[in-house]
Amino acid sequence: MAVRKLAPEDMQPESFVLSPETEAFADKEIAKYPPGRQASAVIALLTKAQEQAGGWLPRKAIEAVAAKLGMPVIRVMEVATFYTMFNLEPVGKYFIQFCGTTPCVLRGAGDIKKVLEKRIGEQNHVTADGTFSWLEVECLGACCNAPMVQINDDYYEDLTPENFEKLLDDLAAGRPVTTGSQIGRNRSEPHEAVNTLQDPSLYDGSQIGAWRKRFEEQAQPASTGEPAAAAASLPQQAKAAKPEAGRATESDAADTPAKRAKEGEAPIKAEERKEAADASKATAVDPAAGKDNKSS
Repeated sequence: MAVRKLAPEDMQPESFVLSPETEAFADKEIAKYPPGRQASAVIALLTKAQEQAGGWLPRKAIEAVAAKLGMPVIRVMEVATFYTMFNLEPVGKYFIQFCGTTPCVLRGAGDIKKVLEKRIGEQNHVTADGTFSWLEVECLGACCNAPMVQINDDYYEDLTPENFEKLLDDLAAGRPVTTGSQIGRNRSEPHEAVNTLQDPSLYDGSQIGAWRKRFEEQAQPASTGEPAAAAASLPQQAKAAKPEAGRATESDAADTPAKRAKEGEAPIKAEERKEAADASKATAVDPAAGKDNKSS
C-alpha cells in the first residue's frame, strides 16, 4: 500500500472551523454511541469535514474533528491516512475515480484513461479552473457495465471515448447529465438482447401457489391414511455406517443357545451336557508343561 501523506504546507488552509451544519451532524452521530465512546464516530465526522472542505481533508480539518471528539490528533490522523476514501490533497469540483482493474481494462478502460490524460492531465492534477481532477482506483464493483468511473458520489457506466468526452463537456458547462449507464442499459441487464425471463407466467402472478399444489399432491398418500404407500418410499434395509466385511454377524440359520432361548427352548441340549461331561473328550494337558508354568 502506498504511503499516504498530507498535502504540502503551502496547500494547507490557515484555519478550519466546523460549520453549524457539520456541528449538528457531529452531535447526532456522537449520540449514537455510549458516553465515552464518541471516538466511534470518527469516520462519519471525517467524511462530513471532507465534504465541507470541498472534497479533501486539510490538516486543520483533521484537528477540528479530533477536538470535537476529544481524541489525540495523531489517532484521527491515523484514520485519515489509512482509508483511501479520504483525500489528503485538493481535488477538483468533479473528482473522477477511474477504475483500472481487469474487467474495465478488458472493456476499453485504456481509452477512457487517454481521455482523462488529454482533458485533465496526470493523476491528482487539478485543472486550472478547479473543475476536474482524477485518480485511478481499484475495482468499484460495476464490472457488468464496464468501463466506468465514479464522479463525486455517482457512477457513470458503459463508457466510450465519445460519450465520456460529452459527459465531461456537459459537466464543465453545468448541463444536466445522466448517471449510471451512458448507453441506455437498464441497470445490469443485457443491452438490446434481453433473452431471459420472457415467459409472462414468471411474473404475472399465475404461478403463485403452484408449489403448494404440487407439495399437497406429493404428501397426499401419507395424509389420507395410506401408510403403506408412504412407507414404500422408505429404504427397506438400513445401511451400516461401515462395510459389513470383517464383522461378526448373526445368522438365523445358526443353532446357538441364544437363538434357542429366544424361541423358548432349553439353551443347552441334553446331548451337549453329556458330551461336555465325557472325560475322554476333555482337552489333554501335559503335566510337565504345567510344572514349568508354576515354576516360572
